[in-house]
Amino acid sequence: MQEHYQAHLIEAEIQKKWSDSQRFKAVVDREKEKFYCLSMFPYPSGTPHMGHVRNYTIGDVISRYQRMLGKNVLQPMGWDAFGLPAENAAIAHRIAPAKWTRDNIAQMKRQLQRLGFAIDWSRELATCDPEYYRWEQWLFTRLFRKGLIYRKLGAVNWDPVDRTVLANEQVIDGRGWRSGAPVEKREIPMYYLRITAYAEALLEALDALDKWPERVKTMQRNWIGKSRGMQLRFALAKDSREGLDDPGIQVYTTRPDTLMGATYLAVAPEHPLAAAAARDRPELAAFIAECRSGSVAEADLATLEKKGMATGRYARNPLSGEKLPVWVANYVLWGYGDGAVMAVPAHDERDFAFARRYRLPIRQVIAVKDAPRFDATVWQDWYADKESGVCIASGALDGLPFSAAFAKVEQILGKRGSGEAKTRYRLRDWGISRQRYWGCPIPIIHCGDCGAVPVPDEQLPVRLPEDVVPERSGSMLAELPAFHETVCPRCGKPARRETDTMDTFVESSWYQFRYLSPRNHRAMIDGEEVAYWKNVDQYVGGIEHAILHLLYARFFTKLLRDEGLVECDEPFERLLTQGMVLADTWYRTTDDGQRKWYHPDDVAADTDDKGRIVGGTLGADGGAVRYAGMEKMAKSKNNGVDPETLVAAYGADTVRLYTIFTAPPESSLEWSESGVEGAHRFLRRLWRYCYDFRSALEAPGVDKAQDETQRTIRRAIHEHLGSARFDYERNQFNTVVSAAMKLLNTLYTIEPGYDALRREGMEILLLLLFPIAPHITEKLWDSLGFSGTIGEKGIPEVDPTALVQDELTLVVQINGKRRGEIRVAADADRDRIVAAATGEEKIRRHIEGKTLHRAVVVAKKLVNLVVA
Repeated sequence: MQEHYQAHLIEAEIQKKWSDSQRFKAVVDREKEKFYCLSMFPYPSGTPHMGHVRNYTIGDVISRYQRMLGKNVLQPMGWDAFGLPAENAAIAHRIAPAKWTRDNIAQMKRQLQRLGFAIDWSRELATCDPEYYRWEQWLFTRLFRKGLIYRKLGAVNWDPVDRTVLANEQVIDGRGWRSGAPVEKREIPMYYLRITAYAEALLEALDALDKWPERVKTMQRNWIGKSRGMQLRFALAKDSREGLDDPGIQVYTTRPDTLMGATYLAVAPEHPLAAAAARDRPELAAFIAECRSGSVAEADLATLEKKGMATGRYARNPLSGEKLPVWVANYVLWGYGDGAVMAVPAHDERDFAFARRYRLPIRQVIAVKDAPRFDATVWQDWYADKESGVCIASGALDGLPFSAAFAKVEQILGKRGSGEAKTRYRLRDWGISRQRYWGCPIPIIHCGDCGAVPVPDEQLPVRLPEDVVPERSGSMLAELPAFHETVCPRCGKPARRETDTMDTFVESSWYQFRYLSPRNHRAMIDGEEVAYWKNVDQYVGGIEHAILHLLYARFFTKLLRDEGLVECDEPFERLLTQGMVLADTWYRTTDDGQRKWYHPDDVAADTDDKGRIVGGTLGADGGAVRYAGMEKMAKSKNNGVDPETLVAAYGADTVRLYTIFTAPPESSLEWSESGVEGAHRFLRRLWRYCYDFRSALEAPGVDKAQDETQRTIRRAIHEHLGSARFDYERNQFNTVVSAAMKLLNTLYTIEPGYDALRREGMEILLLLLFPIAPHITEKLWDSLGFSGTIGEKGIPEVDPTALVQDELTLVVQINGKRRGEIRVAADADRDRIVAAATGEEKIRRHIEGKTLHRAVVVAKKLVNLVVA
């Protein structure tokens, strides 16, 4: 055994041993309980960041621990390889996205392998491989024939620079998340997945996900957004019907109790009534054109400056018959609901702002007991309170609370045929079309005679040409006749292949099942594999994917179930959302008002007398830089740390140990170079202990009879073991490391002559640390001659006899204040404990001359004497 800890030699040796023995290759074994552990797969950017390292280390610790419990563990890895970043990088470097992506995959794989993750690399997949997206296309054609995928014109966020559709989440302050260009609204043909058909099923199933974080389930419930309201019809006034087939405006509202407070209707710029009104009004047409620029995201509309223009048309309130003006408003979205809202300014903050701007009536129709006076010039939150309010100034509704008023409106309007109760969802069908090159081609052929024809199975996959070097963003496929010129598979006439590609969320919605049979050329999912592995037992990933990715994966699982491909209803049994990795950020403001960010390694921080950072100096020029606090590591803030550099300097086990020990998995991790050094010191100390006591550990003799001191040490060892096992089960790995550190300290207190106790303690310590620092623990295990393979040994059981105590130390309190300790027999009853406490000399001094009113004994912990 070498004297000094040399991480690089050890880790290379152990990783070769794992690779040669195919240690982590997972096969079906019906004699063992299965455990499928999966971390969200990475985008192959070329360089892993610390977020990757933390994510995969957490997953790896769970995977290795479950293997030690005797389970058959599957932990695969793949690459979320399609997407706009590869396309943009290809343009910048004048290289084909396929080559850029595959080169990055090779580089990232090598870097991740250096961290020693227990991954079954035989199941590796990349979503850009034709054999992967072939089955995605295969499923698409079946869903298309069933009507679960359809094509229609849709209002989208259009990035004029990247020339592609952006999801709402990719629009930030009205600009594209990558290009920074102002986003435009456009209507283009889009393919949609009918996720709304599963809205209720997705919502109800959340209640059964008892191993998911509540905040994730709440976010999904809010995104699905089930609501009960009323569908109302506002008939157009006679002079407002011109040029419209439908003489009424359909409006959905969850607040029919406020119907008498409606003072105008607002329609989206794309609404047919708006178009009809604009035919003879150039100023209205210009306003509608202006509204078409900007985002279609609800979040952006909520903060948008409210603008509108009257159409000159009117509609009648179905309850009162009152004539209401119809306005075009930029805050009404055509793609949601009916593209029209019943505006009640007194009880809706958005309508209130609009009415104030354009001096429209604001009429109170809800009152709340003991609320402040209603003021039509200032919005107050109680205006929107439907739980405590009752109707006023509303005729037949006066005095009724929300539910009773709802029922009354339903009764009245139901008889008139102008309103009915209806349940709706905020969730909208998923637009999956993307006007870009580097994505999965949509398997549809457009024929002048036959229409949209799914590509036959025998012609799948529709291969994406990989030798294309894009010169700009956008759909290059539309400019490649060799790709889009084809013949109709039905009639044989010339036809055009679809040039849109799919949203990359499609690929990440079913990859967890393709891992079960990544080399199967005959089926999307292998029946025997999926029957055994089923769904994922533990999923690990960032909270930023709480809505879209996780919702889409749940949706796809139900689609696959209904296609007879899987038997489970949900993809992930247990979910762990790890916190972000934070680091210091430093900047200067440039002449044009922008911030230039500097790496923390280039800055010398200035601190106050309490150690708080108050400023810094840039090493390059000695000038001052400003501190912006700790923020998520990101290239944009220049505060990232290269994991490969850390591994080169300290070794993989140090990096793993640091990321696990510094914070609980769900909490943010604040980066600290000194923390990394501390983790490395602990591993060096562990190695040194084994080297110094190697003779005792390698060939332990027979211990001398254990005295109370040695029994206390053994009890501490097993207490640390029990604590660590408990924390492993609840995924609190930072306290597992803490228990291991305490255990090593305990081992240092063992006197010479107690070799068997020393070996028992070291065996327990190595087994506890193995999932977290597998290289050093396996090397020490082998070097010290422990039996078997450490990764296949079980987690040791706590010996209950080791925890037995002849005596206990109890804290003594007087009126709740600690005054001393006593030693009593472990089986002492209450009277003996109280007698020992009151007889202790230090305690007597505090109670002399006082009356003992009662004594409270907390078993095995303390006794509190209440005196006066």
